[in-house]
Amino acid sequence: MRRSKAEQKQETIQTLIQTARAQFSEMGYAATPLEKLVGDVGMTRGALYHHFGNKEGLFLAVLQSVQQEIAARIESEASGSDNPWDQLILGCRAFMAAAVEDNNRRILLIDGPSVLGWNLWRRTDEQYAMMTLRDQLQIMQTEGILKRASVDALTHLLSGAMNEAVLWIAESSERQQALEESVTAITLLCEGFRAD
Repeated sequence: MRRSKAEQKQETIQTLIQTARAQFSEMGYAATPLEKLVGDVGMTRGALYHHFGNKEGLFLAVLQSVQQEIAARIESEASGSDNPWDQLILGCRAFMAAAVEDNNRRILLIDGPSVLGWNLWRRTDEQYAMMTLRDQLQIMQTEGILKRASVDALTHLLSGAMNEAVLWIAESSERQQALEESVTAITLLCEGFRAD
């Protein structure tokens, strides 16, 4: 069957994103030459520029893909329980575990803020991970199991704590232990918001 132009375009975009993700994860943004990237997928620089504008535009698409994947993982793992408190902690664990995986760590934690700048990086974080967290906290507050406080403030507080934790976990020689310690600390922090 012949594919439509739209299908061909989408396939080209996905191929570039997947290849770039692998290379950015392994070598980092700065050390990934465009010639190698487009050469490995049998395309030209022109194809990359056509779809993404430039290397930074491609990196943004890769980061958004990583964020979407992590958000889906958070949703999936949090849905393993019907208890809203368990869902919150499972979601926090899923985020921290996914953020420090080898294929995500450099893109999300190192190159993301430096390549895109802090403001754009934060906007992508808000669009994916923070939105999921905020929705969960809002549900919990609506159900009366969360103390009355600004959901936006709680979202930023927990998100900031987890972002700092994943930077620490990523640098740890004992990542699994650091992850478990971080989940324990986040759990204790969240318990302070539990309605009596």
